[in-house]
Amino acid sequence: MTHYDTIIIGGGPAGMMAAVASTYYGQNTLLLEKNRRLGKKLAGTGGGRCNVTNNGTLDDLLAGIPGNGRFLYSVFSQFDNHDIIRFFEENDVPLKVEDHGRVFPKSDKSKSIIDALEKKIKEQGGHIETNREVVSVKKIENVFQVKSKDSTYTSDKLIVTTGGKSYPSTGSTGFGHDVARHFKLEVTDMEAAESPLLTDFEHKTLQGISLDDVTLSYGKHVITHDLLFTHFGLSGPAALRLSSFVSGGEIAELDFLPQMSQEELVEQFDVNREKSIKNTLKIWLPERLADYLARPFPEKIKQLTPPQQEALIHQLKAFEIKITGKMSLAKSFVTKGGIDLKEINPKTLESKKVPGLHFAGEVLDINAHTGGFNITSALCSGWVAGSLHW
Repeated sequence: MTHYDTIIIGGGPAGMMAAVASTYYGQNTLLLEKNRRLGKKLAGTGGGRCNVTNNGTLDDLLAGIPGNGRFLYSVFSQFDNHDIIRFFEENDVPLKVEDHGRVFPKSDKSKSIIDALEKKIKEQGGHIETNREVVSVKKIENVFQVKSKDSTYTSDKLIVTTGGKSYPSTGSTGFGHDVARHFKLEVTDMEAAESPLLTDFEHKTLQGISLDDVTLSYGKHVITHDLLFTHFGLSGPAALRLSSFVSGGEIAELDFLPQMSQEELVEQFDVNREKSIKNTLKIWLPERLADYLARPFPEKIKQLTPPQQEALIHQLKAFEIKITGKMSLAKSFVTKGGIDLKEINPKTLESKKVPGLHFAGEVLDINAHTGGFNITSALCSGWVAGSLHW
């Protein structure tokens, strides 16, 4: 039976960064991952390019973490998105910033990010075992006993970074929540967040159309970002973000032209009154969408009656979409819910009930938007959980 100062269960972004911090502070550290390789879910983020963080301000970060982001104030005071950027650049991973502050490796390969973390852990003397699924965790006196199918390890400190329950094919099966329950910690109900939306309008006509910076809203939730029409409804960042606030049965409104007021649209219709409606809409919108929106109206703008013009403007500025539901947890990007934050010390991410037991990343009841926020939350909380606190 091998003894370590720190054992980390789960080799995603939170687990890898926890191992970087733990080894940095001189701890004899073991990182256990049940998949063949580290960072399986991370490898698929950002379309395989790995949107590793967001370069916004602290306020931007908190706005990007709608699910209990304020709990991370203390975490971000110790390690934040700018520390993430510094870490990768100092470890030979040049980064670039794209729209909405999204930060990617210049290589456009998630492998660059995973390799840099793995290399740093090994450089600092950490041990990594992959293909090693943990089946049970116990605490006997002051020592944690961690069992896999064929090995037993012990440690003084245990960090659980096993993720949520979204995309179980990547290994996020909720094991960390079972560990928490074993130690009598509260776990909140889980549901899908950052989930594609199911809708009831003509999907086939619009399938595959993507739009930049449109505004999708429901009640007080107003999101301006990119949107994609799919064979089942809506995806892309605007839909994923709205999914945290809907469950099915709501009517969302889509503003195709948030940069133009209704008055400006009326002026444009006057300027283009001799043109067909479809050709006028094509100035601002993809052709298939222009054709779809123009279809119920007369051919030319000058043929529109005042009520018809009003109806057309309403379609452009407040197109109604009935949301019938959202994708299951298995097909969603993020889990909403997890270990109740009342159980966790925000400065150290240690359990208040079980000394030496820490949690980081999506296993906690924290959910963030795509666009670099979810990975930022994982990497920063991983660093803090892995650090020594005096």
